Amino acid sequence: MKKIAFVALTLLFTPFVVAGFSLSDIPWSIGDQFGTTRVNNTGLTVFPTLVIPMGGEYEAMGTAYTAVARDATFFDANPAASSRLQYTELSLMHNNLIADTNMESAVYTLRYGDLGLAAGGKFLHVPFTEYDIVGAQQNAVRYTEVVAGANVSYNFFNSFNFHGVAAGTTLKVAHRNIPAVIAPGQSAFGIMADFGLLSRFNLLKFYPSRDKNFSVGLTARNIGPPVLDEPLPSSIVGGIAYAPLNPLLLAFDLSVPIMPFSDVPAEPLGYAGGVAVQVTDFFGAQTGFLLRGGNPRLSLGGSLDLSDLRFQVNYTLDMTTQTDRIDRFSVMASLNLGDRGRADLQRRVEEHYLDSLVAYAAGEFEATVALAERALELNPRFEPAAETRDTALRLLSLQQRLEAIRLGEEDNDLPIDPAETDAVPEQPSSP
Repeated sequence: MKKIAFVALTLLFTPFVVAGFSLSDIPWSIGDQFGTTRVNNTGLTVFPTLVIPMGGEYEAMGTAYTAVARDATFFDANPAASSRLQYTELSLMHNNLIADTNMESAVYTLRYGDLGLAAGGKFLHVPFTEYDIVGAQQNAVRYTEVVAGANVSYNFFNSFNFHGVAAGTTLKVAHRNIPAVIAPGQSAFGIMADFGLLSRFNLLKFYPSRDKNFSVGLTARNIGPPVLDEPLPSSIVGGIAYAPLNPLLLAFDLSVPIMPFSDVPAEPLGYAGGVAVQVTDFFGAQTGFLLRGGNPRLSLGGSLDLSDLRFQVNYTLDMTTQTDRIDRFSVMASLNLGDRGRADLQRRVEEHYLDSLVAYAAGEFEATVALAERALELNPRFEPAAETRDTALRLLSLQQRLEAIRLGEEDNDLPIDPAETDAVPEQPSSP
């Protein structure tokens, strides 16, 4: 396992060891290799803050996160994920973009069973300073964009054997402030929504783990009317994620830009790919590649999990990155506020279930039924307990009928239903 993690880390870091400069400085021009220099339909939408990643794993994996969506940056990636997150979390993010441009973000998310709720927002600010002929500062203003949203999602058909299909939406409002001294009449307000689906299951899984190793996601992002006759950066994004090995996760997203309320031509298709490696229980590394519009982008991130506090640091390399200043860095701090007792409830369910198996092995069918019922009272969807209870009930009924026959209280020629002699159901490897 350590060798696999070492090889994966080597592959992750190699591109960044040899690329400590702007992509625009590369002699053979990565833009020409991907044809991005011939893209003509970029920069035609409003509120660019909507497509700037908050940070976290979403940014580190090159935004190939539609089917992953396992930290607070699901808020950008897939609104269905709030009903699948393990913990209640408060996450704060800072993104140091080009020059003096910065963006601050925050997300709070919690779960009530299969219901997920979240609230979050972004604040982008760019300072503009006016100087006179001798270099004295005369005026200072700021261009700002604010995006705030509320999220709700629900995980349908959730059971022991199938983790369900989550559906969710995020309603967002956005405001940009352009001081009149820069461009009068350009401040604007917009409203939009995201919609998403997410499902996880096992596929081509060759290792033991409770976590599902394959997931698919689909989202419609930033759907809303134009703002001052400028369209929003709307898109339909589909993604898959696959863990072929326990510490390794691969993800891919395909983005289809759309202009549902405008005649403005949409951008070409966008592609994103990401890799995550869990090196140890407390440290993980991620990398990704994004090709969207005319600016291909490489990213690298690392996460440090300190139980109740998690840090994520990312670096992005694209045609705007320069070596003479610290930019395109982001940092996220997430505070784990607990799981509202879900882990403790699951532990109690499993204890009652295992006790029922012990009672079954001892031939104590009445105790088996009672213990399985206790597990089902705590979690009615715990199917192994229901199977064990039903089998014990059939055997208990058979036992009573055989006892009645022995005492002459029942006709000896009465046929016995073969279904009542079923053996114990196969026990799951990880209840």
